[in-house]
Amino acid sequence: MPDVDSPAGRYAPSPSGDLHLGNLRTAILAWVLARRSGRAFRLRVEDLDRVREGAEERQLEDLEAIGLDWDGEVMHQSRRAEAYDAAIGRLADAGLVYECYCTRREILEAPSAPHAPPGAYPGTCRDLDGNARERGRARMRELRREPALRLRAGVAEWAVHDMFAGEVTGTVDDLVLRRGDGVVAYNLAVVVDDAAQGVDQVVRADDLLSSAPRQAYLAHLLGGADLASGTDPATSAGPATSADRTRAAAPDPTAPMEYAHVPLAVSPSGARLAKRDGAVTLRDRLERGEDVGDVVGRIGASLGLEGCRSAPDVLERWDPATLPSEPWVVDLPA
Repeated sequence: MPDVDSPAGRYAPSPSGDLHLGNLRTAILAWVLARRSGRAFRLRVEDLDRVREGAEERQLEDLEAIGLDWDGEVMHQSRRAEAYDAAIGRLADAGLVYECYCTRREILEAPSAPHAPPGAYPGTCRDLDGNARERGRARMRELRREPALRLRAGVAEWAVHDMFAGEVTGTVDDLVLRRGDGVVAYNLAVVVDDAAQGVDQVVRADDLLSSAPRQAYLAHLLGGADLASGTDPATSAGPATSADRTRAAAPDPTAPMEYAHVPLAVSPSGARLAKRDGAVTLRDRLERGEDVGDVVGRIGASLGLEGCRSAPDVLERWDPATLPSEPWVVDLPA
């Protein structure tokens, strides 16, 4: 069994309800890839937002039922405020944080840079003068909310390597670090928590692939020389040129993260699988007369494996090179 200081993979569900078959499939793949590579396997509950009473306990029971185990205590994001504050403080000390007074509608309606994805922040509040900031704060008081805190990004894009997608370069904007309601943003929380848990392998659904470059860039800042020296990469050398951005897009070799984004589970209509699609959770299937082995068997079959009855069966038999590239269409008997 790996020790507490071992590099680790992880699974990090939100306790908003029971895990559906797509969630369980991703959990199995994350566990298999961690165990196969000799890593520890950590569990984290991402409970900053939606929390349904009893959901965490049910999720952990379901993960154990299909054969997963994990190392160390379960981490809870709701207990990590001090760590998030410290990370934001480090970035602020380096001149990499500013207040944002924009509403979501204003961001969506604002002109954005060419090729920027929908919703990318256009930098409206990045370089406001003191008077403009005071007007922004007054407006926030009228709205009874705090300004959001944003990262002053020094690159336009960042590159990561994914086990299945290969080299992926994505847009990096001035992402939110703390929301206007005071809750820390997901992108900051996962970076801080992965570092605290020793996670160097992230396995998750491929709808989150576009988030990997910005998270990797933020991890680079929190662990890299730019922050340690107190220099602001956004201002120390002037505007980033295309050559600068090309150099900046290289992953930080001192803090490598192995990503593995796996295809989503979808309903027969092609929409992302959700609990509204019927009996799609482990408990639903048990109520319909199936057993845990039947459910894991269906997940195994989606990976080209017949006869799997538990996660250890998948660990023994699955070859990552055979992972289907298309979404898993979950078509279940009623």
